[in-house]
Parts: sequence; structure tokens; C-alpha cells
Amino acid sequence: MVTLKAKGIDLCFDPQIGMIAQFTVSDGRQKIAPLHRAPWVGSDETMPEYAAPHLAKLGGDFFCAPFGGCAEGSPLHGWTANSEWQVVSCHTARLEARLARAVFGGAVTKTLTLRDGHPFVYQTQVFAGCTGEVSMANHANLALPDGGLIATSPKAAWMTLPEPLEPDPTRGRSSLIYPEMHSDMQSFPGKDGPVDLSTYPWLPSHEEFVAGIEAAGHTLGWTAVTRPVQGDVFLSLRCASVLPMTMFWHSNGGRDYAPWSSRHFGCLGIEEGAAVDMLGKGRDVPLSAPGQVVLNPDQPTRIAHAIGAIPWPSGSRLRDVELDGNALRIAGTCGAQVSIPFDATHLFATPDETLCAELQPARVRMH
Repeated sequence: MVTLKAKGIDLCFDPQIGMIAQFTVSDGRQKIAPLHRAPWVGSDETMPEYAAPHLAKLGGDFFCAPFGGCAEGSPLHGWTANSEWQVVSCHTARLEARLARAVFGGAVTKTLTLRDGHPFVYQTQVFAGCTGEVSMANHANLALPDGGLIATSPKAAWMTLPEPLEPDPTRGRSSLIYPEMHSDMQSFPGKDGPVDLSTYPWLPSHEEFVAGIEAAGHTLGWTAVTRPVQGDVFLSLRCASVLPMTMFWHSNGGRDYAPWSSRHFGCLGIEEGAAVDMLGKGRDVPLSAPGQVVLNPDQPTRIAHAIGAIPWPSGSRLRDVELDGNALRIAGTCGAQVSIPFDATHLFATPDETLCAELQPARVRMH
């Protein structure tokens, strides 16, 4: 493990699969360590032959390219989530690592940065010399042992996959309607009636995947999950035009086969990306929904994202998250408000001036 530290925040990075195993935010009174860790992690348990390498260490936060798929003989979620990253440089609060193997004909470099007083992990992936239209997503796994309240930036629609994650009742259970599209996450069609996707969990034992397609007309894409019992909020932030989908993986005891074995509870995958191809061909996806990121071998492409956490003693759901200069203004449904430092240039401009002449914003293919 590699450790980074700044005032009020630290993280542990696992270079074997490029995963942020955990990050911890502290304000002197409260420590918040929001990321999930599967019950088999750290044990001597043997993984099934079919299991992708990332499953042995499931939890934390990792980057997927391609998201949800395989390419060039890669396991599920691609080599970026299943192969070694070589640490190129590491200082107290900044790490740069390069994927040990070439993907899509080129190289991928990851940068993780902490800043004093900022409760965020700033991360980027740079694809250089790579070719293709590739689905991508950042894959944070949030620990919700006592449940949570979910809020997001505006969505044009919520959609499930063409088929459920667990269609075979002898192996597991999925309880939403597949495929389905609905405008309101609080009344999504389920097998036994409408389901409120803004509350986790909403069933005692199930496995689901549902994608929110970003609505047009705003810049900051955000997901906020309040953990009332813990008294905190997890935040996921992105540029809405680059990563225009928020995908939720509800893993709550709904798989009965190894390594899940009916014991994997309280995990919400918060997957921010561009991966509309997962929703299937020929479906009526809203026109604003993008497809895959277009990689140009002659022009490196930078994908930026940030995850963070703050104390939130009210325990209320968030109502809004807005940029306010070098800060985020956060409001809850109970009327609580707070302003926290945030470097907006990380998402909407290139922070490293040495790369300005080389990098282009990520482009997405419209479907």
C-alpha cells in the first residue's frame, strides 16, 4: 500500500490493481472512512477461477476501462481495474502511477492528489496513444451498513439493463423490472410495485444495476449519499458533459454463489461514467445520453473525477450541490447549509500547466 496525506485527509493506494483502498477525512472531532470492503478481503479464501482479480480485493474505488466489459482479453472492468500500476512518482500528497500494460494501443497514467483542508481525493486518468470508443467509469464502493439517503444532479431518465444481474433464482435475486426506463428515481418500477431508488436499501436481499442519464443544461454532475447513522455525506463529483451517467450497483445479499455466498451486504457502487452501450442497442435512450469516450491516438485524453466526504450531523438528504468559486455550497432538505473548499479547475480545466498543450477534453459519442 502507498499512503498519501494532507491536512484533514489521507488515503491508501493499492498499486496491484490501481485501487484507492480507503480514504479518511478528519476534522479533529470525527473521522469518516466511507469506502466498502468485502468480507473476504484480507482472508486466505481462494477465489473462484472465473473471478476477475479485482474481486479478491473488492471495495474501495477503482477506474474501469472498459466499464462493465472486457477488451483485449481483459477481465471484467478492463485491465485498469485488474492489473498492476507502477508508481512513477510519490510525494506526501500526490501520486502518479502508470498502468503496467498497454491498453487500447497506448498508455494510461493515474494521478491522485490531496490538498490541505480539502475533504476530496482529486483523481485523473490520462490516455495517451490510445485508440477506440471506450466505455469508462469511476467505480467507488460505498459502505452502507446502516443504510443511506441518495441524491443526484438532475437526470433525464433512469434505466435498467436489458436483463437483470441475477435472472436465475438458484443463484441470486434481482427485483427491479429489466429493461425499464422511468423519469422518477423515487418510484422506479419493481417486480412488486414502485421502488424508491433514493433510499438504500429498499429490500433485504437483492442485486441490481440502474443507470441515471444526465439531464442537459448543467455543468457539475454530482452524487451525494447521506449516512444518517454515521452522520456524514459521501460526495462524487464530475464534469457532466464528460461523464454523463451515474450508475448504481446495489449489492445487498442478492448473490448466493462464491465469492458472494449470501454475505455481501451494504455495498452501493457509485459508478460515474460514459457507458450507454451497456443499456443495449436499439433502446429509446434520451437524446442527451452520450455513449463512449472517443480516444484519439494523436491527442491524449484526460478524465477527471473527485470523491470526498464531510460531517453531516443533521442526517438529512442533500437537496443541492453548487459550485461557488473555489468552494462547494451544499444544502440539505432540512435547511442545513455548508460551504467547503473545492478546486473546480480539477474538473473543468487542466490543473497541471505542463500538460495544457498536450491534453484535450474528453469527447463523447452521442447515440
